[in-house]
Amino acid sequence: MNNEVKHIINLVLPISPSSFELMEKHLGYYTIPKGEIFIKRDRENSKEYFLIGGIYKSYVTNPGGDEITISFFLKNSILSPHHIRTSGDKSNLNFKALSDLRMASIDVKFFESLMIENQEFRSFGNLIVQNELKTKVEKEIGLASLTAKERLLAFREQFRSLENTIPHTDIASYLGITNISLSRLRRELMS
Repeated sequence: MNNEVKHIINLVLPISPSSFELMEKHLGYYTIPKGEIFIKRDRENSKEYFLIGGIYKSYVTNPGGDEITISFFLKNSILSPHHIRTSGDKSNLNFKALSDLRMASIDVKFFESLMIENQEFRSFGNLIVQNELKTKVEKEIGLASLTAKERLLAFREQFRSLENTIPHTDIASYLGITNISLSRLRRELMS
């Protein structure tokens, strides 16, 4: 599985085998069943995560109790960086498995020390933060400037196979529309 984490890192920014060796013995591996909330809002969390296989979402719950999807994460991706998704080491978001997951994690303090001591990990960490912020800004711009139909088409482009894999309620909340509106748009785009 170490090669799978190295592959995920190299998709973002290739690092040398010697740099990866500094990290690999500190990685923990585990599986998470579909439906489990593996990080809960307002709970302490001190890990960085790599998604080896599966699909999960980040979300918040609105005052009416509805889950509002913030992001989706697919195989070979990295969870939002710790210092972006937490305040005072407590999670700002919930993270829920939408399929069975295969994950790896590393202690955030250890990973931060790697970033201080190793230029490759520092560059990797900085690029992860830049990519995260870019993704968030693009989503905000889309919510503010695109029609619901355009947002659905952009979603289909970004997440090619997700629409028929996960609950449509998650997609609708991610797009900022109702489930009924999503059903109408899907019918309209089929004709």
